[in-house]
Amino acid sequence: MIMKQDDIRYQTYLQILKEELVPAMGCTEPIAIAYGSAKARELLGTIPDKVVIEVSANIIKNVKSVVVPNTNGLKGIEAAVSIGIMAGKSEKILEVISQASEEEKKAAKEYMERKCIQVKLADTSLIFDIIITMYSKQSYVKLRIADYHTNIVYIEKNSEILYNVGKVEAKEKGLTDKGLLNVKDIVDFADSVLIDDVREILERQIQYNSAIARAGIENDYGANIGNVILKTYGNDVKIRAKAMAAAASDARMSGCELPVIINSGSGNQGIAASLPVIEYAKELKVDEDKLLRALVVSNLVTIHQKTGIGRLSAFCGAVCAGCGSGTGIAYLHGCGYKEIAHTLVNAVAIVSGIICDGAKPSCAAKIATSVDAGILGYYMYKEGQQFRGGDGIVAKGVENTITNVGYLGKVGMKETDKEIINIMLKKC
Repeated sequence: MIMKQDDIRYQTYLQILKEELVPAMGCTEPIAIAYGSAKARELLGTIPDKVVIEVSANIIKNVKSVVVPNTNGLKGIEAAVSIGIMAGKSEKILEVISQASEEEKKAAKEYMERKCIQVKLADTSLIFDIIITMYSKQSYVKLRIADYHTNIVYIEKNSEILYNVGKVEAKEKGLTDKGLLNVKDIVDFADSVLIDDVREILERQIQYNSAIARAGIENDYGANIGNVILKTYGNDVKIRAKAMAAAASDARMSGCELPVIINSGSGNQGIAASLPVIEYAKELKVDEDKLLRALVVSNLVTIHQKTGIGRLSAFCGAVCAGCGSGTGIAYLHGCGYKEIAHTLVNAVAIVSGIICDGAKPSCAAKIATSVDAGILGYYMYKEGQQFRGGDGIVAKGVENTITNVGYLGKVGMKETDKEIINIMLKKC
């Protein structure tokens, strides 16, 4: 079915891509802290004497073990605050620290070593919550980011409220409602979209994410999962698809200063949703239009799955993206809605339940595993095999299965999330 430009679904899907596929430098949770710190420092008008930062447990989980880029290898919340204060340019949003000079990096390290940053666990019901209060002599600025990485919801300076969105309800206000997303319409949109409407968004994704994948292959980042895969598993396209995605993640988790195009607030998800599809497109020698349409499928299917789970969860987001890449690969092979739906159901049946225990090098291996499930999901259906409704969490119909996975990730794994954080904070 042809979806026309004036169709509300067409414009909604296009806007979702524009909102979700944006550039970010480094793991997005520490970068959100750096962004908030840069903005607060700009409002304060000077380098603060003291900073108190309150964060939700999931922010701690995703910042604790990851290298903050442009800090010469520093890790953690204090590093993100320090570089945001010393080098951040808030107008660059998730690329806030991309222009840090060597002098600013040195100053950030010295500021961090002054021990004037106090980190607290926020008293909040929100999964994503960052509250930064900066003090200088008799002045202070308090700034809050909630629900998603760039969503400033409150600013106060010297007892004057400068900005307040009111009650925060974890509904991602300000972003396009994703309730219209479904796999059938995603495929229709991919078939119908005018390529010039998505060309700039997706060509940038190809350029940025391919560059950091090459950096991951050519350098010694993290656990070097991409190179391990290539050296031990072989070099056909199924292997390269996993290896390139893993290499990009390893580079990103270990402080590589190249930006990525994110998906659903996550660079790793942007990497896993795009690079396997790009590798298959090279192998199949498809034209650029076909690749861009396949990336539309992969990206939107990833976003659709993540919508029910939420930005942060005990459910590893790489699963959604790796399975999403399988649908993009199926599209490259000429498949339509039926085959793509079965590919996705097969894939999520294999890997749903991989835990998220924060951003770190093992994310690269989880990406490789999830991409493998996406690829296997496609080849299973090609060989006439499939998992059926009633098998575990698989339900009859792809949308019902996605709903089940969303419920599992958002509701069913709440206690798992608490125990993961408890282990990370108290036993590690």
